[in-house]
This record gives sequence, structure tokens and C-alpha cells, in this order.
Amino acid sequence: MKGSKDHLIEKTFEAFFELEDMREIIRRSLPTGMSAVEEDAFMKSTANLKSVIEALEKGASEKQANFPQIVDRIGLRYREEGNINIQPIQAAGRLTPEARKALISYGDGYSTCDSCRKPFRLDKISRPPIADFHEELAGFVNMDTARVVPGARRGFQAVTSSLVEKDDPVIVSSLAHYTEFLAVEAAGGKIREIPLDDDNKVDVDSTAEKIEDVIREDGKPPSLMMMDHFDYQYANEHDIKSIAGVAHDYDIPVLYNGAYTVGVMPVDGKKLGADFVVGSGHKSMASPAPSGVLATTDEYADLIFRTTQMKGDVTGRKFGIKEVEMMGCTLMGGTLLAMMASFPHVKKRTQNWDEEVRNSNRFMEEFLKIEGNKVISEYPRRHTLTKVDTTQTFDKVAKEHKRRGFFLSDELSKLGIVGMFPGATRAWKLNTYGLSREKIDYLSDAFKEIAVKYNLNVD
Repeated sequence: MKGSKDHLIEKTFEAFFELEDMREIIRRSLPTGMSAVEEDAFMKSTANLKSVIEALEKGASEKQANFPQIVDRIGLRYREEGNINIQPIQAAGRLTPEARKALISYGDGYSTCDSCRKPFRLDKISRPPIADFHEELAGFVNMDTARVVPGARRGFQAVTSSLVEKDDPVIVSSLAHYTEFLAVEAAGGKIREIPLDDDNKVDVDSTAEKIEDVIREDGKPPSLMMMDHFDYQYANEHDIKSIAGVAHDYDIPVLYNGAYTVGVMPVDGKKLGADFVVGSGHKSMASPAPSGVLATTDEYADLIFRTTQMKGDVTGRKFGIKEVEMMGCTLMGGTLLAMMASFPHVKKRTQNWDEEVRNSNRFMEEFLKIEGNKVISEYPRRHTLTKVDTTQTFDKVAKEHKRRGFFLSDELSKLGIVGMFPGATRAWKLNTYGLSREKIDYLSDAFKEIAVKYNLNVD
């Protein structure tokens, strides 16, 4: 039962926190050992830990859980332990056990700099193997050079600030993420959107027409095209390879937005015709936020990863090894090490993408048995993120329910399912990535159970 699992979660976190208190006592002690006072405090914590372990050994309890606070006003986050989370942007960002362990060990601010030596740059550090990790990232997406960045948006910004001049047109999809807009605006450029076809997708012909329109209206070709492989609004797949081919016919460099692909499915940047590949660590690479990757080819590496040329007019100081767009160094501490710790698993899981998509379709088949439910995204699904329409089903219930649209998230929460936007009963998104077949079936049954409860027809 849910209550008994809550008890196990509570006690597990209590054990973690007690161990951290013990760790703090060790940290505060001298290198030669603990004082008598410290030893006494350590033994008291040990006794507390034993009592928590004893409670865990007794197994699940029906009593009400009393979740510990981290500090005042910061409660415990246990949605992944206690529920099935279908939140669209969280599913592929769940940390691996290895990443969580890395956070515990490397959480101190500048922990990555313990062994930083000349030339004093993040991607050159060999202990831990951060330099090797950068090389592996480049190979992972089949590009020549890669850097870690604080999220995909900083990857966009690094490229736009390097390539886009004032009033330069930049072509994007009509489904482009807002951070693509901001990156172009920050560089002084202007957005030009490719219209969508009837299936809410970008096609090759529309791409060519838009480029011609831009050249005619602006008097010059776009300085960059930014294109999503799977967009964030519908998660429809866009023919990025053909679209990139059209852009290259006009000598326009292409930024591949892999926020929803890099880390969940195989991505071959060169095969797809990308000049830049951007991925999101916290969205799709089982990494903490903010984290991401920016990779490019040899053609653009010297520009995007250019080093500073500035010199102090009084001191004459120079920092030539520091990369301008990376602000010298980017990800540090636990964020980077957790990303690295997850990477072996991330590489392996991309080979199971077909199974993830099958699970997505397995759920959608059951979801559509509720008469009136619709899939707004392309169907059958090619991704685990999906936009659905329940206007003719759950939204009709919401109109009569005292909780209005919040009734659906309430009902799902009772069944241990979280992540849908509270109050949404018309068009909304969910993501099944990483769910086992057992959880997919549980999720399917939950929606049908709620439908039956409110007298909706289920096939």
C-alpha cells in the first residue's frame, strides 16, 4: 500500500541524513583523528542510524510517514521514489544511482579543481578524467570537438554570439523553443520562422521557400539555422537531415537542437548534416541542472571555442587559454561529476530507444481506448513525449466537478502518478521515458480506472 511505501522512503532518507551528519563530524575533526567530544557525537549518530536501520529491517509499516525536513522551509523531494513521474521535461533527466553518489562525494563548489594544473582549464583536467569525458562526448554525437555547458540554452547562446551579427536573420522552426529566440535576441539578430505543414512539422519545401524569402527581404542569407529534431510542443520528428541539406545548399550553418534526443536515442551529428549539436544534460542525459553539451566540427571549433585575446592596459595581463564563450570554465563540482557518472548508462540506454518508443505506443493504445481521447502529436509515436487532447473526456468531467480541472491530477496523485500540469484537462503533455513495462501497464490502467469512475466510455 502507498502508506507503507511512504514509511520506507521516510526511513531511507532518515538514514541518508544521519550518515551525512556523521560525515560532517568526520569533516570537522583533525587529520589525526576525532576528539573525545567528536567521538561521542559520532557514536550518538551511529546509535540513531542503527535505530533507523532496525525500522527498515522490520519492513513496511502502515503508520503515517513523517518526512524529514532538509532545513527550515525546504522539504524532502521524493516524487521519483514514491510515484510514477510523467512530467514531460523530467523523465529523461532522472539521475542514475551513480550520479547521485557523485553528487554526495563531489557536491562541494570547486571540487573539480582539486587537481587543476596548467593550462588551468576545465576541459584539460585529467583527475577526475574530465578531459577524457569531453573527447567521449564529441564521439558520442559524432562531432570533432565538444564542451559541457550550463544547459542547452547556453549552447545556443555560444553559437549565436559567435556567428550572428546585428540584424542578421536566423531561421528557426515555428515550434522553436523560447531559448532559441533569446539566444538570437542576445546576439542582436532577428528570428525568421519556417511555417508548419498540416501535420505540424517542418518540411523541406517550406525550408527552401523561407530561405528565399529571407534573402529577398533582408538582402542577405541567414547567418544560421537552428532546427529541432523533435520539437518540445508536440515532439514531432522533423526531417533534420534533409532540412540541413537545404540549408547547406545556401551555405547556411545548421545548429541541431537535440534537447530531446541527445542522451535518449542515437545521434550522429555529421550524418545528420549538423554543424553544431546541442544537448540538454538535465533534460535527456540523466544529469543535474544546469548541464548540457555543445559539439561542433573542426570547421567551426576555432571560432566557437576561441580563446581570449584581451590584454589589460595597466597590468598587461593576458588569459589566452580561456575560451570566451565558455567564460573560461563552465560546469563545476557535483553537476559535472554527476553528468560524467551517468554517462556510461546514458550511452547504453540510447541503444534501447526502439523499446522506449514501443512502450510509448503501448501506453497510447490503451489511453485511446477511453472514447474521445486523442493524440495531437504524430501517431504512431516516434518519441516518448506526447501531447494529448482530453477535451471530450476528462474536460467534460472537469466542467461539473467541484475541483474543476484539478480533479484529474488529484485522482492520478491518489494512484501514485504525478507530473501532469495541475488543472490541465484539455491539451497537455506527458512523457513515458524510462518507465518499465510494468509501470506502463499500471499507468494505462490508472487512466482507464479514472475514466470508469466518472462514467466515461472505455473500449
